[in-house]
Parts: sequence; C-alpha cells; structure tokens
Amino acid sequence: MSRPSLNDLTAFVVVATHRSFRRAADELGVAPSTLSHTMRALEARMGMRLLNRTTRSVSPTEAGFQLLARLQPALASLDEALESVAGFRGGVAGAVRINAPRVAAALIVREVIPLLSQRHPDVTVDIVVEGELVDIVAGGFDAGVRLADSIPRDMIAVPLTRPLRFVCVASPAYLDRAGAPTTPDDLRTHRCIGHRLPSGRLYRWEFERDGQAMTIETAGSIILDDEDLMVDAAIGGLGLAYVAEPAAAAALAAGLVREVLAPWLRATEAVAVYYPGRRAAPLALRAFLDVVRDVSKRG
Repeated sequence: MSRPSLNDLTAFVVVATHRSFRRAADELGVAPSTLSHTMRALEARMGMRLLNRTTRSVSPTEAGFQLLARLQPALASLDEALESVAGFRGGVAGAVRINAPRVAAALIVREVIPLLSQRHPDVTVDIVVEGELVDIVAGGFDAGVRLADSIPRDMIAVPLTRPLRFVCVASPAYLDRAGAPTTPDDLRTHRCIGHRLPSGRLYRWEFERDGQAMTIETAGSIILDDEDLMVDAAIGGLGLAYVAEPAAAAALAAGLVREVLAPWLRATEAVAVYYPGRRAAPLALRAFLDVVRDVSKRG
C-alpha cells in the first residue's frame, strides 16, 4: 500500500469531523465533487471503506473512526511543530476561526479586530455566528465566545467583557402610548418581543431585586432569535425588548429607545473567549487573545 499524502489525510479529517462534504469543501476551498473523488481515491489506496455515505449524510466507518482518532492528535502535533518556528519569519500570520453569538461577534468586529489589524495585518479572523453552544474542536474552530459560566471546564477562558448587563427597552412612542412598566408584573399587560433560544424554546424574562427573583412569560405580536432585530422591533414600536446591553447601546445613546425596569435588572456573568487547553495555541490565536485581553482591560 502506498502511503497517502498529508493533504488527503487532512481532507479526510475535515470530512469526518464535519460529516458533510459540502461543509468540508467550504473549509478546504475545493468543490464537493473533488473532495468526494479524493476520499474514494484514499479508500482505494488504503484498501478499506472509511466513510459511510447516503444521499443526505456522511459518517465514518469503524475503521474511519479509528483513523480519525489517531490522525487528529498527529495533525495537531504537526501544527504545533510548524507554529514553533513561525516566529522566525518575522511576523504573525494566519487565520483564526471563531464561533460566537451575534452580540459577541459584533463586539469583536467593533473592538478587537481593528486593534488586531493594526498590530498584525496578516492575521485573518473568520467568525461564524451561531447562537447555540457547539463543540469548537469537532467544528474545526480555534476558539469560541460564550457566557463564562457556560464554557466547558476543559477549556481555557480569556475574559472579553465585564459582567454583562441585560436591559428592557422600548421606543418613546410605545411608552407614551402604553405607559412604562414599573414592576415585572406589569409586563403581563404589555406587548413584549419574544426571544426564541437556539434550543427552540422561548426565553422567559428574568428579574431580581432585593433578593426577590421573578420569571415572566411574555406575550406579543413577534418572536425573534436575533437581539439586533429585537432592538429594531422595539425602535419600530412593536413592544418591549429584553436584550444584552451591548445590543441596545447605540439605540439608547441615540434616544431611539428608553430603558425601563432598571432596578430589576442585574449584571450576570462575563463573556469570555475560550479555546482548547490540550495543546499550544497557534501564533495567530495567541495574537488574537492578546488583543482580547487588552480590550477587556480597557472595559
């Protein structure tokens, strides 16, 4: 048996990890048909089937799972070896692939990437916006961004923000028409913009004051899964929105919305960037994390 090429083995790892020729092809920058042909040629060279294929899915065979388990740490070690000498070329370069919810992604675009671009113009940040907590290793990401308390314990976390505050906002026109709620119970008579979580369930609005916690099920004419759109709906007078403060900051500053129920809304946990601690971080990721730390210190 002739030895498979490193490119073919890398392509197999990407396909087996994503379990999709289309997503793997997007990551590798090739056509799905080309990638499928490469996998068939690899299987022929090795004399065994590595992937089970249907019209809708692809998954590793038993042999494929075993090969994947051995190749992933081997390729990670190879990356570390290459990164260990990368500093000799005189600059940091490469791509950092990040998985983040929309509000955190917007913060990275506004605060982190401009500073990173000044320091390391050859570093590219590839952000995938996703609300649900994912396995960043299986998904091929260098790092993720989530609320600190939801980060898996085997990851290393770097704070991006101070404890995040939530706000309840509505347009001045809506508040003039419907009146401003003074307690969470008042929301039962108001139109509220629903928030559908990545799990599919509706978020129940949470409040606390003087040790008294309340959870309110709201009702209204619209349900959204994007906080920026929720703020837009509030600006348009469709009701009250309950969002992370960064999502509403610009609208609050411009007077397009006003905050209500402020005494009932407290800061929660901080947002952090996290990455696997099992191996050394690539130079590009280290450069990204250094900027994150500086942004966090500035508040």
